[in-house]
Order: sequence, then C-alpha cells, then structure tokens
Amino acid sequence: MPMTAALLEGNRLHLNHGPIDLIIWAEGKSKNDVSKAYQLATHRFESVLEELVSELSCLKAPINNTGKPPRGNIAKRMYEAAMYYSGALFVTSMASVAGAVADEMLQCILKQSNLNRAYVNNGGDISIFLGKGQKFTLDISSLKHTKLGQIELSEESGLHGVATSGRGGRSLTLGIADSVTVLAKNASDADVAATLIANHVDIPGHPAIARKQAEEIVDDSDLEGKEIVVSCGHLTPDEVRLALARGNHFAEKLCQEKKIISAILFLQNSYRIVGKPLKILSSQPLHGELL
Repeated sequence: MPMTAALLEGNRLHLNHGPIDLIIWAEGKSKNDVSKAYQLATHRFESVLEELVSELSCLKAPINNTGKPPRGNIAKRMYEAAMYYSGALFVTSMASVAGAVADEMLQCILKQSNLNRAYVNNGGDISIFLGKGQKFTLDISSLKHTKLGQIELSEESGLHGVATSGRGGRSLTLGIADSVTVLAKNASDADVAATLIANHVDIPGHPAIARKQAEEIVDDSDLEGKEIVVSCGHLTPDEVRLALARGNHFAEKLCQEKKIISAILFLQNSYRIVGKPLKILSSQPLHGELL
C-alpha cells in the first residue's frame, strides 16, 4: 500500500496517502512519548484510505434518516457529524471527511501516549488536544496566505476542532465566501459546519458570480447536480453585507444550538465573527472591515 511518512522541521510527522495529507505535531512528557505517538499514528494511517474507499458509495450519498450507517470508525464520525443536518439541508458524509480523519488520528495517538499538547492537521482541518492548563495559538490566513490574525485557544474552552471552507479550499463550494473558519468541539463538526456556512454566504443569480455543475469540475463528486461557484467578481459593499449576513444568520443558529463555538466569515476584505468571543492576540489583529 503506497504511503509516505517523514519527520519535518520542528519535530512534526508528515503522513501522505493519495488525497490525504497530514501534519502531526505532539509535545509529550519525554521524547519517548512523542516517538510512541508518531509510531501509533503511522500504524493507524496505513489503513485509513482503504477504509474510506470501501464505503465510498455510502459516504457520497445524501444523508437521510432511513439510510444505513457506515461501519468504519472514520466513516461513522463523518456520518454522525452530517446527520445533524438531515432533512434540513442537502449534505453528504463527505462534508466532514477531512475533519473526521483528523479526529480519528488524534484519538489514536492519545489512547496510549502521555502528551501535553498535540494536533493533527489535515489540509487545514485540525483536531487539537490541550492538556490541563495548556494553550495553543492558531493563525488565520487569507486566500493569498497573508496572515489575518492569531487566535489563542485554551484547554478550558472545550474547543478541539478547527476547519476552514470556502472558495479558497480544496473542496467544491456552493457559496462565495473567500473562507469560513469554524471552531467546534471536534474537527468533524467544525468541518461540516464550515462547509454549510460557506454555502450560505451567497447572492443567488448575481451576474458577477460564475457557476458550473459539479460533474463538469469533478467526475465523481458527491455534489452531482449542484451548481458550484467557480469565480466571484467585485461586489458592492451592500452586496458583501448581504452575503455575509446570510452566512452569519446560519452560523448564529448553529452557535445557539451549541453545534459550533465560533465562526469567522471572510468575503472581499470584510469579515464577521460569530459566537463565543475569541481571544484575538492584539499584536496580530484581523484585517479588513468588520460588518
């Protein structure tokens, strides 16, 4: 089974197999703790892609209450995260695949490792562990990789998952958000929520927004029949406010239902912060207009 594993600068583990690309970092009581964590991660990763492929038809199907749940641990995480939205919105288990893989890998290394802090970063969707009294700093960047700000996370926050979706991500999107970053209790929940919030940031029928059928972009997309945003031209300030307000309304609903903790929505140099107040480090404030 083809798979690559390497230690990167900063004592991080890189694991890659097909479309799955992980960066894992751990801080333990000793070097042996970190070494053991990386061994556990490498062993668990060997079967991840095969597990997902074996149930791909189920995972790509629209979620509904009558469907048969998947069998694998990662697939179950995906299904459970997406099932929350069943009946209200179109969603498949694939909306949380990156976050679910990150959650599974993190839980694997925590079971038998004595760690202070750790994270599994799956292409920007991150599962985080913070031990007692520990903190972690998260960078928020633009589509052009410009640092927009830094958010400090703490063990007391109950926040263990971060995910970003939108036009700048790896996945297809139905909305026009440059990016939507969601903070939640785990990466699976954050992943699907970021996807759906980003879908809500939209102005249907606007002439500056170009769309294509999903199957014209990707042959085997789980979004077959849906119109995907491929570009978004300049919008007026009022139009930006309207699009962000739609995403903001949906994000606020998820916060009230305690499905997510916070969200940051970006569109054309403007942004909104929704939910629990975040500790944004003053040395790196968010850039743009807060609408």
